[in-house]
Amino acid sequence: MTPYINRELSWLKFNERVLAETSKPETLPLDRLKFLAITASNLDEFCMVRVAYLYDSKHDETPDDAGFTAGQQLEKVLEAMRCFQREQCASLRVILEDLRREGILFPSFGELTGAQREYLKNFFEDEVLPVITPLAIDPARPFPFLANLSLNIGVRMRDAERKNVYAVIQVPSILPRFIRLPSAEGACCFLPLEELIAYHLPQICNLYEIRAYGFFRITRSADFDADDYADNLLEEMKRTIKRRKRGRPIRLELSMGFDDKMRGFLRDMLHISSRFVFQLDGILGLNAFMRIAAQKDFPHLRLKQHNPSHSPDFLENVDIFTLIRERDRMLHHPYESFDHVVDFIRTAASDPDVLAIKQTLYRVSGRSLVVAALEQAAEAGKQVTVLVELKARFDEENNIQWAQRLERAGCHVIYGLTGLKTHCKVTLVVRREEDGIRRYLHMSTGNYNDVTARLYTDISMFTCRPAFGADASALFNHLTGFSVPPQYHKLVLAPEHLKRFFLQRIDTEIQNARNGLPSGISIKINSLLDSDVIRKLYEASQAGVKTELLVRGICGLLPGVAGVSENIRVRSIVGRLLEHSRIFMFTNAGDTLIYLGSADLMPRNLVRRVELVFPVEDPALRSRLREILELMWRDNVCAWELGSDCNYRRVEKTGEFVNSQEFLLEGMHE
Repeated sequence: MTPYINRELSWLKFNERVLAETSKPETLPLDRLKFLAITASNLDEFCMVRVAYLYDSKHDETPDDAGFTAGQQLEKVLEAMRCFQREQCASLRVILEDLRREGILFPSFGELTGAQREYLKNFFEDEVLPVITPLAIDPARPFPFLANLSLNIGVRMRDAERKNVYAVIQVPSILPRFIRLPSAEGACCFLPLEELIAYHLPQICNLYEIRAYGFFRITRSADFDADDYADNLLEEMKRTIKRRKRGRPIRLELSMGFDDKMRGFLRDMLHISSRFVFQLDGILGLNAFMRIAAQKDFPHLRLKQHNPSHSPDFLENVDIFTLIRERDRMLHHPYESFDHVVDFIRTAASDPDVLAIKQTLYRVSGRSLVVAALEQAAEAGKQVTVLVELKARFDEENNIQWAQRLERAGCHVIYGLTGLKTHCKVTLVVRREEDGIRRYLHMSTGNYNDVTARLYTDISMFTCRPAFGADASALFNHLTGFSVPPQYHKLVLAPEHLKRFFLQRIDTEIQNARNGLPSGISIKINSLLDSDVIRKLYEASQAGVKTELLVRGICGLLPGVAGVSENIRVRSIVGRLLEHSRIFMFTNAGDTLIYLGSADLMPRNLVRRVELVFPVEDPALRSRLREILELMWRDNVCAWELGSDCNYRRVEKTGEFVNSQEFLLEGMHE
């Protein structure tokens, strides 16, 4: 049987690697808190999408590539989640103790000073009491709808007839989750908002005797997809967003010591099985600690924030179009500034010789500099066409707002394609020059998002090579019109060609190895799951092709299996930055080919999305990409290696310590 690793369990292993950053001795305390918060946000999304999907598919007896039915996967996932959340709670206790020694405290009510109690009394009466709403539950007042990921307080009381009565208080999300208290100089004290509300429960619920209370948090299913064939996709997306907010409860988290009667009552009201109930020995909603980790005080307890450098590929006071005409240019984010990308679009917007700008947008920031530049271009009379992907999960509302704003500015907006998500990242600028029309192109592995460009590693390229420009024009004509998918000269597109392209490239390496020619594969991606690609990589290994895979997250391939994959190595880099770039390098009998792109090697990317992979032809850029891959394989600080037993282990630190991310950050500022 061909060995595969289950998708869901592989993702949970990735989140474990992120959590492991909280226990590294060299990780500073507030950075440890940040990593803990990231794992909590990751797990929330995993529950909303993947656990919900498995639950809905639990009666499907078709096994996945690893041999598990959806029901079997669900049971394994729930057990792994239970263990993981226990590890999160244990990690939090250690982190809070370390923070306490540094002067950041989370005291209990019994530890508060008189001044702190007085401050909280006034804060509760002035800020909290006016916005909370105790919701009694009885025949006249049914169980209320509780928002996804909301934190609540369940209260059990006893009436005059000694019957149990219940109430729910939603902890207001409009208030800070952690209240900063007055404290001695050099110290910083926080109290969770829910603790303050709970302390005042006798004042809030004073009609009956309070017998028990506890905190609980609900995670709802977000596994809803819009009907791509609806008459109006924009309106359909709005309806889908509303359905998601009211999705079925898929996880119920309870605080430790939660009253058994209250637990049973909640399970009955929410119609949730005990398998989906998680009782946690710690604070609920650990993602809230991200704000504590980001506070300005105690800078010595976190790594210094890096400032992206000006790229040497872009000379100051030299026109960006002139630079691109000289040769292809490359940016490596966040080491090099995303400002160069914004400058490219801004320059195009104000340049009188620019006739048109065409761009795809998948995820953009809340105050997008890119969108502002596109608006400027439209207002200046340019032909601006933007494909805004409304189906980008959890960014749908944001993208709807941007799409409508672009339309108001005069841009021609396309709302994605029927049946496909447009995930490629490309901008085309059409410019009239002395020798005729020239097309300038920007392509990237990451989104046009100035916020994530400071947190995610991505690589982008600028070119005005005619064949690339012609392909880009053909691509946009296909995306915005009814043209037949074209045959491209340089670009490789999914869903039409990309999977076949990768299989053929691996096949070429197999034939080269069998013919005694130089062969090899080196790939850096976020996820590897497509079974056809995995089988082809196994075939390459058996033919003697040395294969190095840097896979940050999900990996369905099992390396190091005798007779199957002993020539394949898999590593994962987990550090202060999220590895997001995709690089594909093939030895090709000594004439090495290097590609960049937006696609991971997953079925959704290869057959259900519009993805773009493009060759890097400039010798200097190719050399630089080789150096990046080589550096990451030398990393022995952030790197984990996947073994044939399905377990990841930290790469042994021998010789010089190499942290690839810190090396690149320092190199950019030398």
